Amino acid sequence: MTYMATAERRARPLRIGLIVNPVAGLGGSAGLKGTDGPGTVAEALRRGAVPQAGARTARALAQLARMHPGAEIMAAPGTLGADWVLGLALRVVVLEMPPLTGTARDTKMAVAAMGAVDLVAFAGGDGTARDVLASLTKGGAMLGIPCGVKMHSGVFAVSPERAGHLLADLVGAPERVGWTDEAEVMDIDEAALRAGHIAPRLYGLARVPIARTMMQAAKGGLRRDSAAALAAAAAEVAQAMPDDVLHVVGPGTSAGAVSRALGAVPTLLGVDAFRNGQRVARDADGAELLRLAGDGPVRLVLGVTGQQGFVLGRGNQQISPAIVRRAGREGLCVLATEDKLAALSSPHLWVDTGDAELDAELAGFLRVQTGAARFTMMRIGIS
Repeated sequence: MTYMATAERRARPLRIGLIVNPVAGLGGSAGLKGTDGPGTVAEALRRGAVPQAGARTARALAQLARMHPGAEIMAAPGTLGADWVLGLALRVVVLEMPPLTGTARDTKMAVAAMGAVDLVAFAGGDGTARDVLASLTKGGAMLGIPCGVKMHSGVFAVSPERAGHLLADLVGAPERVGWTDEAEVMDIDEAALRAGHIAPRLYGLARVPIARTMMQAAKGGLRRDSAAALAAAAAEVAQAMPDDVLHVVGPGTSAGAVSRALGAVPTLLGVDAFRNGQRVARDADGAELLRLAGDGPVRLVLGVTGQQGFVLGRGNQQISPAIVRRAGREGLCVLATEDKLAALSSPHLWVDTGDAELDAELAGFLRVQTGAARFTMMRIGIS
């Protein structure tokens, strides 16, 4: 069901709440498949992961402040929200809350304390989306600033900047924005994910703005790709791999086919590394990839997320901006079947490395290998 903003909302400024999960995405660069569960945050920090959610939130809100200085935000206190608005040309109302616990309870309490805001902008991943949805008041909407490892739900903007632009559109001309109350909130059991099993679950439907070029689709499930075409493409890629180059092979069926072509069982939900046809790292984290790369050349072998179209930044955050820069645009090798490309929610590929300048450098047309000596030109959009 879709509908336009109501006359009552047009008569007053949009009321926006802000919640940040400050540890969202920590498990990505550390190769932990997520940040849920006891001890996961500590382990991610031990492996050298650096929090990114706050900085990504500030990037989103900077767009809102630039386009509508003085816009009002109701923010959760401290690192749960207000800290990331400091220095921006926005009016901030800070919620009064009990001491934070560092658990999902904080998010749920903050949403409940916001009352009847029109929209809760939250920074996190699928787990945070679940917590926000669980406490939203009837008729409330949500918008995700993408910060997590798992972002299968259909409630996230394509990038922090797109989230900020969409918030600005909602503040400036809400009557021109459409809404849907059928966006899926999905999550995957991280314990099962770390064991190599995908167990997705639908937690509910959320109300979100409709903006095809700014909102990502819910991730498609496992597709019936053409096994023969994919295997032929992977064999061609494997055979053409130059010696003495570190080849970083991302997660997923398409990239994993290259691992199989090299005689290795792929880490379907992790990142592997090969040099001279031999696997030198299995399920590597970001620090290990940098160590293996040393001063030598790097090439990235990547797939495309079903329906969403992401090449970097969804489920492969182990591949850090530093590694991507080492590979450069010419070092990207992307595989996908023709039917997967045809089923994308928009005719673009996307990157969300965490470095906006790098994302802009990667934008433009890219050859995607779809079979043996078969390629499709796809454009990497600027998010």
